Parts: sequence; C-alpha cells; structure tokens
Amino acid sequence: MRAFLFPGQGSQSVGMGKALADASPAAKELFQEVDEALSQHLFRIMVEGPDSDLTLTENAQPAIMANAIATLRVMQKEGGFSLSDKGDYVAGHSLGEYSALCAVEAFDIGTTSRLLKLRGQAMQAAVPVGEGAMAALLGADMEKAQALADAAAEGEVCTVANDNDPSQVVISGHRGAIERAVALVKDHGIKRGVLLPVSAPFHCPLMQPAAEAMADALAKAVINAPLLPVYANVLAAPIADPEEIKARLVEQVTGRVRWRESVAAMWDAGVTEFVEIGGKVLGPMVKRIAPDATVRSIMTMDDIEAALAAF
Repeated sequence: MRAFLFPGQGSQSVGMGKALADASPAAKELFQEVDEALSQHLFRIMVEGPDSDLTLTENAQPAIMANAIATLRVMQKEGGFSLSDKGDYVAGHSLGEYSALCAVEAFDIGTTSRLLKLRGQAMQAAVPVGEGAMAALLGADMEKAQALADAAAEGEVCTVANDNDPSQVVISGHRGAIERAVALVKDHGIKRGVLLPVSAPFHCPLMQPAAEAMADALAKAVINAPLLPVYANVLAAPIADPEEIKARLVEQVTGRVRWRESVAAMWDAGVTEFVEIGGKVLGPMVKRIAPDATVRSIMTMDDIEAALAAF
C-alpha cells in the first residue's frame, strides 16, 4: 500500500516552483490559478523573495501548498498519473493537510488557497508578535517533552505542538515558558532545545482566535468527499466525511500534530511506501518512525519522471 504525503511550514525557500514552471505549462498554470484566487502575485514572491516576505505565515502556507499541488498537476497532466489509482491514503503535516485535501479533490485549488491565506493571517493575528514562541526538542520522546512542558509552564501556556518522530517533539506557548523549557532540557534528559524562527506559537491554546476564524471560513467552504481517506493530524486516523474533515481542521489550529502516530498507524494499516510530494522534510521523519518503509521525495522534473516510471 502507498500513502502520499504533503509537507508543512518550514519547507519554503526562495526560488521554489521556478524550475517546475519553466519546464511545465501545467505547473505554470497552477501557480497562475493560485495568484488569481488570492488576487496576489504570490508566485513572484516564491521565485524572487525576499525571504522575509515568503516566510510570512500568510504567504508561506499557500506557497508550500501551491508548490506541492503544482508538482502533482505536472504528474497528472503530463504523465497521466492518477492519485486515487496509485495511492491508498494521503496525509499532510499541519498546513500540508490542506494540500492533501486539495490533492484528493475535497477542496478545489481556489478554496484551498484562500483558506490557507486566511489561516496564516488568523494565526499571525491570534498572538501579538513576541509574546509566543516554539522550540524543537531534539532527542526527546513524548513522555520527556510532556514532563518538560509541565515543568516550564509556571501558569503560562507550554504544550506539545508537534509529535514529529521518536526523536523530535516541538513545544509551543508563551515565550517565557518556552524559553524556560529550553533552559531546562538537560534536566529532563533531552539532548537539545532550539527556539524556532516562527512568527507565532502554532498548535497550542493561544491559537483559539484563529480556530474560530477557521470555523467561520470552513462553514462556508464547499468540501467534497475525498477520492482517498485523509489521515487527520489531530486523530492520527483516516477520515473521509466532509463534515468531520471540517471539524478536524478547526481542531487542528489549536491541537497537536500527531505525525509520529499517523505514520505508525499507516504502517500498521499496511502502508509500506510513503511518497512526499513537493518537499523532502517528511521522508526522514518517516524513516525514523517506520525504518523498513520505502520513502520517495518528488520535487523536480527528474523526480517526477522517475516516479512515473516506478508507479
């Protein structure tokens, strides 16, 4: 069995999508569709930067999605590829869940673009700049990370945001609490704590205003039954009902990204091949969770040609 995966925030870089658009009319058309949906020259920011503009959450989220879906569009239009024929499940890391839902036609490209733009804006607006923070805990499992978060909270928010793999957990919350946690890592048997260069504390209770904004937007959005089941971040289980998809996307704003559990659940369900579209950040995590899995990353035209030959 095969699962297709879609990357989350942090996988953006200036120049992304350019080689694909230069080589493929299908990719170029996709980027134009996203620009039109957003009434913005997002593709220009993706290609030319500056990095400070691309890293803005409201730009990074739709840009990462656009790059992944453009890669898929090239496979479909120029290689005759069918995701529903070649895959069994899809999943995405945080914003990547929206890319996954777009890939299986639960959302159209315009809806996905607008939802992610709003999601980025709402997440940024939920907490004043400087008041929140996130940190990656390296050499930490869930038990150690939870104990550290509890010890560092001191009445502030400090929670596990991303359970990425057996050796990496991300915490999120008030800046003071996160900085205390980083200072305490050695006391909890954790190798290292690294503050992340993010503009807001994602996937924690401080994001509640953003969750409410997304609930309003998703209530008005058209969502179709997906062509394949989607592993929901907050459940680490597959869902396919449009109403449940909406509910879980709202929960996801403040909830934990249960990536380690999601991959383990897919492996237990019989998935042996994981294909990351539009990035190469999830593959290494998959190998740490399911060492015997086959992992493939599709980013370039060469990758696309190799994948089409292999499937």
